[in-house]
Amino acid sequence: MSLKAVILVGGAQKGTRFRPLSFQVPKPLFPIAGIPLIEQHISQLCDLSSLSEIILLGFYKPEELDDFITQSEKNYNIPIKYYQEEESLGTCGGILAFKDKLLDKETTGIFVLNADICGDLPITEMVEFLNEQKDKKGLILTTEATRDQSVNYGCVVADEHGTVLHYVEKPTTFVSTRISCGMYLLKPSIFEAIENFKNTTGSEQIWFETDIFPEMASNNSLCALYTQRWWSQTKTAGAALYANRHYLRLYKERHPSRLANKEKNNCIIEGDVYIDPTAKIHPTAKIGPNVSIGADVVVGAGVRIKESIVLSNSTIEEHSCILHSIIGWGSQVGCWARVEGTSIAPNPNIPFAKLDNKVLFNNDGRLNPSLTILGSGVHVADESVVLNCVVLPFKELTSSFKNQIIL
Repeated sequence: MSLKAVILVGGAQKGTRFRPLSFQVPKPLFPIAGIPLIEQHISQLCDLSSLSEIILLGFYKPEELDDFITQSEKNYNIPIKYYQEEESLGTCGGILAFKDKLLDKETTGIFVLNADICGDLPITEMVEFLNEQKDKKGLILTTEATRDQSVNYGCVVADEHGTVLHYVEKPTTFVSTRISCGMYLLKPSIFEAIENFKNTTGSEQIWFETDIFPEMASNNSLCALYTQRWWSQTKTAGAALYANRHYLRLYKERHPSRLANKEKNNCIIEGDVYIDPTAKIHPTAKIGPNVSIGADVVVGAGVRIKESIVLSNSTIEEHSCILHSIIGWGSQVGCWARVEGTSIAPNPNIPFAKLDNKVLFNNDGRLNPSLTILGSGVHVADESVVLNCVVLPFKELTSSFKNQIIL
C-alpha cells in the first residue's frame, strides 16, 4: 500500500479574513502552537508508515514555501513537493491537472485536505474504513454541528454503514447536522469520475463539493467516517488562537517534550504552554495557560501572558499584561501596558457547537468584540491599554485604544 497526501494551500488572494497576520507570512505558514499550521497536518499524516509523499497545491509563489518545504523534508524524512496552479480550477480541477505527478502504479489512495482546517485527525481510521468499503471510490471525514451552523458547511446524509446517500455544499435550508471536515481519502478510481464530469460538461473548473460528491452520493460510491475528535477551521485570525489552545492540549497527550515546564524554562508556567528555546523569559513572568511564545521573544519581569500567541522577535516589557491576544512579529509592548481581547470559543452550553467565524462588524456597523491582534512591528506605549482592537503592521500606539481597527 502506498498513500499520498495533497494539502490545498490556496494563495495570497485567498484568506483575506486572516489579515493582518497574513500580510507577513502565507496563511498556511502561520505558527500555531509553535509550528506552521500545515506542519500540524504534516506531523499527523507522517504517523502513517505507508505515506510516500506530500504535495502542496496552491497559488503562492514557490519561493514563499521553499524554506518551509526544505526544513520539513529534513524533519519528517518524507518527500514534499509544491505545485503552483496557474489559474483557479477548483478543489479537484487542480488535482486533475497534476494527475500524472500524483499517481503512479503503487498509489492506492490520496488524502486531500484543506490547509485551513485543524484538528485531531483520525488518519489511520480513515485508511482502515475505506479499505473495508470495497465498492467505494472515496471517503469524507465528517463530524457533528448544530442545526443552525450546519448550513455553513457541506452537509452529509449517510446510512448506518457509512454510505453517503446525499451531499449538499452549504445548503440554503437544513439538510443534516452531519458536516464535512474538509478532508477526504480517495482511491485512484476517483479520477474516472472527475474526467467523466469534465468530458460531459466541458468545464475546466471542477469542485469536489458541488460537482463530484453529489454525483458519487447518487450512485453510492462515496462513504463517510464520523469523528467526535476536536475539529475546527482557521478562517479568521481569531480562530488561530482557538486552534492554539487545542494543539497545545494534543501536545500534552502525544508530544509532551514540546511543552514548557519550570525546570526547562525557569519561569512560572501555568497549564499548557509552548516556549521556543531561543526566547528569554524572566523568572518572575507568569505564562499560561494556552500560550505560545516564538523565537527570540524577550519577556520582562512581572509580565503576565494568558491565552495568547506572541510571535518571534517581539518584546514584552516589565509588568505588562497580555490576555486573549496575538502579538505580531517584532512588536513591542511597553512597561505596565495591557493588551487584551475577548475570548473566542464555541458556546459550551450547546452540544456540537462549532466556532463561529464572525465578521468584524455587526449589523449596526459596530466592531464585534474579539481578541486583540497586533500586526508585525507594532509599538504599544508604556502604561497604555489596547482592548478588543485590530492593529495593522508598523503602527505606534502612543495612547490607549478600545474597540477599534487601527489602520
